Amino acid sequence: MGKEKLHINIVVIGHVDSGKSTTTGHLIYKCGGIDKRTIEKFEKEAAEMGKGSFKYAWVLDKLKAERERGITIDISLWKFETSKYYVTIIDAPGHRDFIKNMITGTSQADCAVLIVAAGIGEFEAGISKNGQTREHALLAYTLGVKQLIVGVNKMDSTEPNYSQKRYEEIVKEVSTYIKKIGYNPDTVAFVPISGWNGDNMLEASPNMTWFKGWKITRKDGSVSGTTLLEALDAIQPPSRPTDKPLRLPLQDVYKIGALPGDNVGFNVKNVSVKDIRRGNVAGDSKNDPPQEAASFTAQVIILNHPGQISAGYAPVLDCHTAHIACKFAELKEKIDRRSGKKLEDNPKSLKSGDAAIVDMIPGKPMCVESFSEYPPLGKGRILIWI
Repeated sequence: MGKEKLHINIVVIGHVDSGKSTTTGHLIYKCGGIDKRTIEKFEKEAAEMGKGSFKYAWVLDKLKAERERGITIDISLWKFETSKYYVTIIDAPGHRDFIKNMITGTSQADCAVLIVAAGIGEFEAGISKNGQTREHALLAYTLGVKQLIVGVNKMDSTEPNYSQKRYEEIVKEVSTYIKKIGYNPDTVAFVPISGWNGDNMLEASPNMTWFKGWKITRKDGSVSGTTLLEALDAIQPPSRPTDKPLRLPLQDVYKIGALPGDNVGFNVKNVSVKDIRRGNVAGDSKNDPPQEAASFTAQVIILNHPGQISAGYAPVLDCHTAHIACKFAELKEKIDRRSGKKLEDNPKSLKSGDAAIVDMIPGKPMCVESFSEYPPLGKGRILIWI
């Protein structure tokens, strides 16, 4: 077996509308973290709401409130693999109103990916004193995220498109700022990208042949590459304190519910696993709790039975999750299988094609209910192997 990949956490930060969620969603899609059918579904939903450019962002913006507003409110967690790492990617909100959630996401990260928009006016808005580019970068450093990658996004929106001059202007200004807050620009990979079109995400872009790649220099040597994915693989794995006592910060406490039709799991207190089994039925002890049936009356239709069925016959009945032998105690009446009209009282036997009302007695404790009240607990089938 090959060596198991290391797990790293990455937070994607930057000014609102810099393209963080789109870039992250596209990266997850390209790395196989989500399938093409789901992307096509998101594209259709986004177009119906007049936000066609949000299809990749919706990979992460799962909450309805976020979709309707078109922004990332809470942090979103997704996973994908690179050639070197298992990556959990945290998409942090860019809006100042949600800065608390951004701090929560950033505090969990091993590396930050700062997305800055290269579009006219967009970079300037983000890097201004009122923009979130500065604040997010400062928060990342303050919260102990010492590794940084800068994605210069929306290179397809510069004038002219994919402008080398614009990219170099942005690299110069961002380098000056991150140096002030504590990062060494020599250890930071700057990658010109288009999160929407995929330029320089996984493969070198033919639209930016002028870009000769990024290079970072650390104490242990230099690393170089061209794409954002290669920059992620160049992250230095953090040391994990596996020998220390457990500390587990809680992010949220959920009180969840379920509706009819949902498949659920739940915990049961003060009951031994020996006392419960498949076929049991749970209910509210204070509101008409389910009961064991000593006997029950059933309407049956005999299908493909090789012989005749008489009182005393005891096949296995499958009802809800129960699988229990039940005896035909009494054949009460034969009925028309379509209209339900009585055809015969107390028939001596039933054959294939007959419908009847019968009394049945379970061989073991069993819960059944009236079909009109609880349909899933009031229908079943008997399988007879010939």
